[in-house]
Amino acid sequence: MATVTTTASVKTAQILLAADGRPDQNAADFAVRLRRARLGLIVALTAVVMIFVSYSSAYVVRQGLPTLDPSTGTMVRDWLPLQLPNFLLVNTLILLVSTLTMELARRQAIRTALAHGKQSHAVTRTETEGMPWLGLTAILGLSFLAGQWLVWRELAAAGFYVDTSPSSSFFYLLTGMHGIHLFGGILALLAAGAASLLRKSAASLGVVVDATSWYWHFMTVLWVYILCLLEFAR
Repeated sequence: MATVTTTASVKTAQILLAADGRPDQNAADFAVRLRRARLGLIVALTAVVMIFVSYSSAYVVRQGLPTLDPSTGTMVRDWLPLQLPNFLLVNTLILLVSTLTMELARRQAIRTALAHGKQSHAVTRTETEGMPWLGLTAILGLSFLAGQWLVWRELAAAGFYVDTSPSSSFFYLLTGMHGIHLFGGILALLAAGAASLLRKSAASLGVVVDATSWYWHFMTVLWVYILCLLEFAR
């Protein structure tokens, strides 16, 4: 991910600095802010990756470990196979669509920042109304979280609670932690929407949307990874 974002930063800087064939200080500042935001995001996502790698390792190891049955004093296997609800596929589709709308929002925000490279004035009302992708992504993100709540209720109705078995505990842990991190992305979307409503500069809005977009893409990839882990590593 570091290679992709760094390469994208270089390309963006080249486009900005090549405007009218002359160096542009505002454009250069935007490129620097964009690069710093992406580097900071990489550092933050590295910590998230480490958290989920530790959870994944514990998930795989715990499957093969027996536990002591206090009533008989013998070692038994308490790992119960967990059938994933079919609604998870619908939820995954919602998240995949949301990452598409988020990418459209990112590209539109970058284009607006490029167009305003020489004059870092606020985004106009017309431009704000022409950027529906942020709002649509936030709605899809909330729909995904609502879908997760329905999945948890479906599992509870089938008798699988957090403490039913280690397999159900890990399911709630992995999907719950992902939901918490995705909610953080929704808060970032709301911050970007507030920035546009407050008529912040196009450069500032572009930086916020760009960082949020890469975070959102990461959350989508992470979700697919979690599903593959729960489906195939059992």
